[in-house]
Amino acid sequence: MGEKITLTGSDGVKISAYVAHPAGTPKAGMVVIQEIFGVNSHIRNVADFYASQGYLAVAPALFDRVEPGVEVGYEGADRQKGMETKGKVDNAKAEIDVQAAIDYAKQAGKVGLVGYCWGGTIAFLSAWKLKGVDAAVGYYGSGVAAMCEQKPTIPCMLHFGDKDQSIPLTDVEKIKAARPELPIYVYAAGHGFNCDERGSYDKTAADLARSRTLEFFSKNI
Repeated sequence: MGEKITLTGSDGVKISAYVAHPAGTPKAGMVVIQEIFGVNSHIRNVADFYASQGYLAVAPALFDRVEPGVEVGYEGADRQKGMETKGKVDNAKAEIDVQAAIDYAKQAGKVGLVGYCWGGTIAFLSAWKLKGVDAAVGYYGSGVAAMCEQKPTIPCMLHFGDKDQSIPLTDVEKIKAARPELPIYVYAAGHGFNCDERGSYDKTAADLARSRTLEFFSKNI
């Protein structure tokens, strides 16, 4: 179902991306934004899932400018590698790469964007800053609170866990207060609850968040 392609940013820099194709004609495009662990098996599985739902799904490798091909797991040295690599990423350049993925996904029509962890922050950013996105969903983005005064110009949904040690509930309340127009859901779960490769995976929360996300996208793209 999936293949590796090359995306070219507006600055001419090329990065790789994982693309998953639906069985028939795509009903829309879907950009899947990685955690701090690269376009690893989990993110590829997420892209495959959205393809199974009829979307042309593309997951840009946002680490490629720093170190091509980085994809790691969730424990020990892998986690440290992910954090170190993310720390070297120029956020402005990452935006260029996400925009390239959005532009690629446009071939399928309207474009949705879903992001997890670091990608959850990028999802919110895309909703007010990037071009060509028609709806965005962010899962547990720790950087959302710092930019929540920015008003999304497209439909945007956010998911958080009440046991997330990296995102205090005070941050979630700050976001709710600043952006009362957004659907913001809090689950009895920790950070990374959507990822079935992490110890923090919570099937109940993941299933509910995914059903809400699918319904949201079906209405908006």
